[in-house]
Amino acid sequence: MKTIEFQARVKEGKIEIPSQYAREISERVHVILLVEEQAETTGDFIDYLLAHPVRVKGFRPLTREEIYAERVY
Repeated sequence: MKTIEFQARVKEGKIEIPSQYAREISERVHVILLVEEQAETTGDFIDYLLAHPVRVKGFRPLTREEIYAERVY
């Protein structure tokens, strides 16, 4: 088995083989994809909200007493 290495962009789910290699490739190939990681990683949603809090007009956080007050339903 011969190894050919090149970098390519995926367009509509397809990888274009450079013309200098296209003549050497027959019907069957063994493919291994090494995907470059995104520069910006996605954190979890809580981290996002801490960095970008949602502002709600008229919002007032509960006091400690309100949090621990006993409610009888």
